[in-house]
Amino acid sequence: MPSLFNDRDFRSLWIGQTASQLGEQTSLVVLPLVAVLTLGAAPDQLGLLRAVGQVPLLLLPLLAGAWVDRWRGRTVMVLADLGRTVALAGAVVAAYLGGLGLPALLAVAFAVGAMSVFFDVAYQASVVRLVRRGRLTEANSALEASRSGAQIGGPALGGALVSVLSAPLAAASSAVFFVVSFLTIRRIRRVEPVPPRSSGALWQQVHDGLRFVARDGALRALCLASAAFQFCFSATMTAYLLFLPRELHLSGAAIGLVLAATGPGALVGSLLAARLPRRLGHGFVLVSGAAIGDGVLLSVSALHGPAAVTVPALVAVNLVFGVFGQLVNVTTQAVRQALTPDGLQGRVAATITFAGMGMTPLGSLLGGVLAAHWGLRTALTLTAAGMLLSPVVMACSPLARLGRELG
Repeated sequence: MPSLFNDRDFRSLWIGQTASQLGEQTSLVVLPLVAVLTLGAAPDQLGLLRAVGQVPLLLLPLLAGAWVDRWRGRTVMVLADLGRTVALAGAVVAAYLGGLGLPALLAVAFAVGAMSVFFDVAYQASVVRLVRRGRLTEANSALEASRSGAQIGGPALGGALVSVLSAPLAAASSAVFFVVSFLTIRRIRRVEPVPPRSSGALWQQVHDGLRFVARDGALRALCLASAAFQFCFSATMTAYLLFLPRELHLSGAAIGLVLAATGPGALVGSLLAARLPRRLGHGFVLVSGAAIGDGVLLSVSALHGPAAVTVPALVAVNLVFGVFGQLVNVTTQAVRQALTPDGLQGRVAATITFAGMGMTPLGSLLGGVLAAHWGLRTALTLTAAGMLLSPVVMACSPLARLGRELG
């Protein structure tokens, strides 16, 4: 079977998505550093900037899904790249003219975040339109490997750019990634079928996506499992980030090393996801992968002792979590894409994303409350145990019966 990378259109999508992810991840570091180094932002202002950049993840996924299902994915991605390029270029010009203030930088952060939501939903929908369904897992594996690599290298690259260049020039360098993505995505030549448009209003189309997910047993389970995972994971991370320095007395460098181990694990998980579901069955991989990946975090609260003992153990735990978490993530995308009609791809992807991301603030709040009232070890144990709700939901649903082929 020829490699997907022999397909010019998929190769263009993959290169463009990789460049876009690098631009997105570097901008997450560069924009706050512009605020600090150029504007002298205070800590509360920096927190506001980060929050404004993240707000689109909660406000826009459902609308983005409806728009993606009205347009060709290529068109949405190109416009999103153009919008992010213009926003960052405007910030650079304003900085050199002396007119860049915090309100303008907040607008730039929101624009970049909003366009990133549209791009991410669009590329997930476009995979189905460019790749036959029997090869979706392989395609998603390649795309998720790029995303994981960008999440690992992007922040470091952003910091390096600011250290070598001025903060405004670093922002311009981030914009270059979006230009590369724009030029590459435009090279896709395969004519996508225009998704059939509903005669109803935009909000009616959002409702149609929600209803489709609610009525399909497997997709409903994916949505519930994602919500359970994100809620409990955000609660776990709140307790976890307190547990490492206060209970295990780890230094900042040691904590950074521990957290970084998830990245290489995710790359390995992406590679495994290209093969294991077709060998072991998609349902088996989803349930067992989630059980192992989520369950391994239960061991963290049992750790005691000096850093020489706890750091290697934590690195191993995060490596395993990264491998199986990404394996489940890629397999989930392939299942969702295979079970969803082309005209609903954007809305279904956005609905599941919204269900998961919408629970994270509540989960973080719960983790803090449990840690404050019951202690860090107890809070970490309870929240990590709660993450096992995700594989339980999948095991009790039609997802568990999915075989090697999705269609």
